[in-house]
Amino acid sequence: MAEDDLEDLPGVGPATADKLVDSGFESYQSIAVASPAELSNTADIGESTASDIINAAREAADVGGFESGAAVLERREQIGKLTWNVPEVDELLGGGVETQSITEVYGEFGAGKSQVTHQLSVNVQLPKEHGGLRGSAIFVDSEDTFRPERIDDMVRGLDDETIQATMDDRGIEGSPDDEEAMEALVTDVLDKIHVAKAFNSNHQILLAEKAKDLASEHEDSEWPVRLLNVDSLTAHFRAEYVGRGELADRQQKLNKHLHDLMRIGDLYNAAVLVTNQVASNPDSYFGDPTQPIGGNILGHTSTFRMYLRKSKGDKRIVRLVDAPNLADGEAVMRVQNAGLVPE
Repeated sequence: MAEDDLEDLPGVGPATADKLVDSGFESYQSIAVASPAELSNTADIGESTASDIINAAREAADVGGFESGAAVLERREQIGKLTWNVPEVDELLGGGVETQSITEVYGEFGAGKSQVTHQLSVNVQLPKEHGGLRGSAIFVDSEDTFRPERIDDMVRGLDDETIQATMDDRGIEGSPDDEEAMEALVTDVLDKIHVAKAFNSNHQILLAEKAKDLASEHEDSEWPVRLLNVDSLTAHFRAEYVGRGELADRQQKLNKHLHDLMRIGDLYNAAVLVTNQVASNPDSYFGDPTQPIGGNILGHTSTFRMYLRKSKGDKRIVRLVDAPNLADGEAVMRVQNAGLVPE
């Protein structure tokens, strides 16, 4: 995709264009979906000028108008589906995790949330005929959960046919029985997972902006970003904003952060998967008292909400709690050394 000349927009000179590019606004489309306040703060211009720039970018990028339902259907055909490698769960999700959507996975400690993020970081790199999206992954780690050793386990845990197809796709000579070839494959998979550790909520928000830059940088490459993991979304916000007096500030920042993540998914056709912590509701006398934190803001922004629940041994219950076009339901999987596997 040819780079857009930002200086063609009214009110954008060389200095302003440089500020916009440095802040990740490299195209008409990225400017078109920004707010005037956001652009004003970024480029040090007035909100009125920012509004004029955004309107011109919307016209140039041809976004922001109405379109027919048929056009929406045609655009949705570009959406990819990323496999969990568990047929029951994929069926629950209508084929897998969708790109251009936020999928929230919540559950108590040890339910397997981080295992899901690791597994999808492997699966997204698989050839499309094996349920992958042949893309790279970004992993924002706020709880020190990323373990390259688990990626190694999960690559080796794939079935031989998938491993062979993935090797062939990457030009790696050998077979699943060839240890040297397997090591080369594991290294190549790890190379395509971009990991950053978030030290606090402000740093996490900054990393979302850096993730946007990374997705833009790889957009026309052989391995575009097709998955953005945030594990966990809420840990820092929960620790730093304590008490009802700070609830409004927390929710406001969380809302902006979620919309930044959503924008990455929309602009770069990536799946966004966030994990969420839970709390117990002491007022609940019947049923499961476990509730996801983040309130209505997270509930409304997540396209798909999934609840992981522990069962006997390595068995986990996966429940689809909310989806715009799918019925609620449950599936069963196991979390083993080889990764997520059917029951």
